[in-house]
Amino acid sequence: MISVEEAERRILAGFEVLPAELVALPEALGRVLAADVASRITQPWAAVSAMDGYAVRAADIDPVPAVLTQIGSVPAGASFDGSVGPGQCVRIFTGAPLPAGADTIVIQEDADADGDQVTVREGAALGTYVRPAGLDFAAGDVLLEAGRLLTARDIGLAAAMNHPWLRVRRRPRVAILATGDEIVMPGEPVGPSQIVSSNGPALAALVTACGGTPVGLGVARDERESLIAMAAGAAGCDLLLTTGGASVGEHDLIREVLGDAGLELDFWKIAMRPGKPLMFGRIGATPMLGLPGNPVSSMVCALLFVRPALLRLLGVARPEPLTATAILGRDLPANDRRQDYLRGRLERDDAGRPVATPFDLQDSSVFSGLAAADCLVVRPPHAPPAKAGDTVPAIGFPAGTARI
Repeated sequence: MISVEEAERRILAGFEVLPAELVALPEALGRVLAADVASRITQPWAAVSAMDGYAVRAADIDPVPAVLTQIGSVPAGASFDGSVGPGQCVRIFTGAPLPAGADTIVIQEDADADGDQVTVREGAALGTYVRPAGLDFAAGDVLLEAGRLLTARDIGLAAAMNHPWLRVRRRPRVAILATGDEIVMPGEPVGPSQIVSSNGPALAALVTACGGTPVGLGVARDERESLIAMAAGAAGCDLLLTTGGASVGEHDLIREVLGDAGLELDFWKIAMRPGKPLMFGRIGATPMLGLPGNPVSSMVCALLFVRPALLRLLGVARPEPLTATAILGRDLPANDRRQDYLRGRLERDDAGRPVATPFDLQDSSVFSGLAAADCLVVRPPHAPPAKAGDTVPAIGFPAGTARI
């Protein structure tokens, strides 16, 4: 068995960043930028007013009160062709360009108008309520960098920079193949000794949440011909995920059958719990990850290994780190030689510190416990007994448009 860290290193080494494609701006949410985005314009393009009021010369309103002559008006989207001279002002509205000669805005609440005569009651320092040209950004400024996972705010910024299209990484295509005579799909009749497939739908959702496109291949029977035929559907995909059939049972055929079909095995078995029988290799040009059949084992392995692989394919520059630290919420016994990932509840104490409390039931077949969990408490190999209040590594489930 190899360590979790060694497994992750070897898996990530098997993936390269995918090519780019051009998408319309409304389709770019959640995608990963493939190229830097520089502004095509300066924003604002000229000095503009930040308030409704009067464009004046600061020298003309010191001292106050001061009576000025209004020589025009300029709404947002228009401009004033003349120039503000001594003793003059221009009515102005938020976003309108500052007239030539003016250098300050007096807000309308601080002035009284009587025809074209405006009495300024409150003074304003030079430059008050004036947004200079380029206050936000200038043409040529790179504001979104390659490798960025685009948020709604980023989409708005790209629009402000006058970009209707963005170059992003192609979505990884991930083939998902469940195995086992005992597996039926959700909604199908469940016979004696059969179980409903939860791994396939859960993995498809995880792939989608990580920015990929799941390709469901269905359920292969525990027969050589069925497995070979259905695995062939992964051709052209960027990753093949299998669930089940990776252990040492008589009907666990993944290694044997796919080996005959050209599987080049990198490793099999990791010193972790749950998830020991995880397999990694390559069938032709397609990387393959063989996940355990137990639902919790499958999803824990997907979080630890599939997610980083997809982020590598997408070229995410700074992936959100999974592991942080938390205060242990209850005592734990010493650990054995396998790294343990305990499902648990993550809460905050009175001081605002994260407190991770592992559940009592840690069976790898209990999917309800994984769904109820907020975190995984990590127990390194041969970790000594731990007491409530100790600091422990913990993995929080990433949040997003679709939670993992």
